[in-house]
Amino acid sequence: MLDMGQVRSFVILASELNFSRAARRLNITQPPLSRQIKLLEQELDVTLVERTSRRVSLTAAGMTFLAEAQKLLEQSNAAVIATRRAARGSAGSVKIAFVGAATYSFLPKFISRARMAAPQIELELVQMETSEQLQAINAGDIDIGFSRPLASPNHLENICVAREPLMLAIPRAHPLAATRRPTLDALNGEPFITFSAPARYLHDKLARLIAENMITPRIVQSMTHSQAILSLVSAGIGLAIVPAETQNACFDNIVFRPLDLSDECIAELHLIWSDDNRNPLLWEIRQIASSAIETR
Repeated sequence: MLDMGQVRSFVILASELNFSRAARRLNITQPPLSRQIKLLEQELDVTLVERTSRRVSLTAAGMTFLAEAQKLLEQSNAAVIATRRAARGSAGSVKIAFVGAATYSFLPKFISRARMAAPQIELELVQMETSEQLQAINAGDIDIGFSRPLASPNHLENICVAREPLMLAIPRAHPLAATRRPTLDALNGEPFITFSAPARYLHDKLARLIAENMITPRIVQSMTHSQAILSLVSAGIGLAIVPAETQNACFDNIVFRPLDLSDECIAELHLIWSDDNRNPLLWEIRQIASSAIETR
């Protein structure tokens, strides 16, 4: 039977790809973390993690198990929440979806405000891409979402709750790391990691930025999530343009630099919901989210 503590340790390690940082997040030292991962691998009879003196990476089995492990943790958390709610009673719950980028700054601030202003409301949180949020809100599976701006026609309401500039993420050993404000021309011919099509908003924004400025970076990888992109930048695979708040991901081997642009290039985070939603707590949670609006 799987040990949920070991599963959680694996998920944290998979998000950090660094034993030291993962151990700090778990408030333990590296040797116990290594033992937990080893025991989990023995239970599953597979190798989940490949570790060398320079880097940590997931095996194919590890990538597959990560998706299932995240589901297990979500189900476990949901069971705990439901049990506690039944024991003490509460005003009810609001189901909230969020894109991964919200976790770097906005979401922690929002949760903190919500717990202070409305501790009687349970927040049920789930990570979803913007397109998934649109479907889930329309289906009534979630109440609100923190998403990238919606591109397709829809009947949902939305407000912008956060704006942040895009920045250039550079491997620390790269010559451009010494430049305080690189120009886009400096990307010509450089290996470049961009957002893939499922991350539609940032994929399209970067494609327009490259086309309008007539630059020709050499695209070597396309990834959906900022965390994955930064992992590749940290490994020295290439440069990337990412939202500024991703600096909070704490990659030691990356330097972030503002870009010298003639026109400001901003990434937005939106709060989205449906007026057809009948959850009586929705208005209060929307007000709390609005009070947490931040701009840069």
